[in-house]
Amino acid sequence: MPNRYLIANWKMNLPPEGIESFLGAMEDADVAVAPPCVYLNEVAASAPKNVLVGAQNCADQKSGAFTGEVSADMLRDCGARFVIVGHSERRNVYGESDALIARKLALVIDAGLMPVLCIGENQAQRDGGYATAFCSDQLRSSAVPQLANASEVVIAYEPVWAIGTGRNATGEMVAEIAAAIRDALGRFWPAALARRAPVLYGGSVTPDNVDDLLARGEIDGFLVGGASLDSKKFLALAGAMKTRFATT
Repeated sequence: MPNRYLIANWKMNLPPEGIESFLGAMEDADVAVAPPCVYLNEVAASAPKNVLVGAQNCADQKSGAFTGEVSADMLRDCGARFVIVGHSERRNVYGESDALIARKLALVIDAGLMPVLCIGENQAQRDGGYATAFCSDQLRSSAVPQLANASEVVIAYEPVWAIGTGRNATGEMVAEIAAAIRDALGRFWPAALARRAPVLYGGSVTPDNVDDLLARGEIDGFLVGGASLDSKKFLALAGAMKTRFATT
């Protein structure tokens, strides 16, 4: 059975209540946090043991003359245990290609860290009826040789049209893509890794829509943006997951 994750992606923000207060509220919650890179060391040092700490991004090179970049090895040395790669903002704002994201994925695995690989379609692709094919192609493009050495890779489905827009995918819509993801993993990735890969959802997840997504979305957790900056909202998501998965 895949593991389950609730990951806070703070993006270029900090919780208004402060890092210390936020982490203190997570003392009894099995969650993960991806702070801005410059705070990674602080968060890793002060987070409760049950809180998994990771990074939002990494360089697509191991080392070298790449001003401003941070390698996966450096993130590991700062306390990261996972790295988000291929987030829709990296793809769409910074123009990162499938090939570049695949290089990052390989380097994260080589560094001994757990990748959280993000995929997802935009509005035009969904309206055109090829959302499932597009997401499957993204997974095929990420089938790097290093997957054979990975103990776990998390897939985060985040429809671009639902991120930061207030528009929500329904549980039924998410379930359709989750099924396509698992099918593509089985076709393109090493079989053992594909079977245990958790599938998360990210895209304007809030306490208001979490129950529908959990009940009908066929997912193993969430990658959370805006709601992850408020410990009360984030804990509400953790509580919903705990209730949903209590007997499974």
